[in-house]
Amino acid sequence: MKKQKTKEQAQSGISKTCPGPMVFSKGAVISEPGSTMKYKTGNWRTYKPVIERAKCIKCGICWANCPDAAIKKDSDGTFIVDYDYCKGCLICDKLCPVKAISHGVEQK
Repeated sequence: MKKQKTKEQAQSGISKTCPGPMVFSKGAVISEPGSTMKYKTGNWRTYKPVIERAKCIKCGICWANCPDAAIKKDSDGTFIVDYDYCKGCLICDKLCPVKAISHGVEQK
């Protein structure tokens, strides 16, 4: 015959067959805050964006929308991709109003 749970057991989710509270070991500990600027993450990339400097109108849309801050401004005002941090999301390629950014498959 099956034992029935008491009202308190049913409400708390505890059953008489439960061995006790679950104990978890430490994991996924973040010892200090950081950012991807501390670690080079560009090797995750599948697609590689390439900025055609002659077509670039220096609007900065690519720079402003890059989630990894991988687009930098050059000394002449055009933008360059820092491939150490670019993950190849291609947001820059999609948002460029003059299509000065193209992409290809990353060659490892």
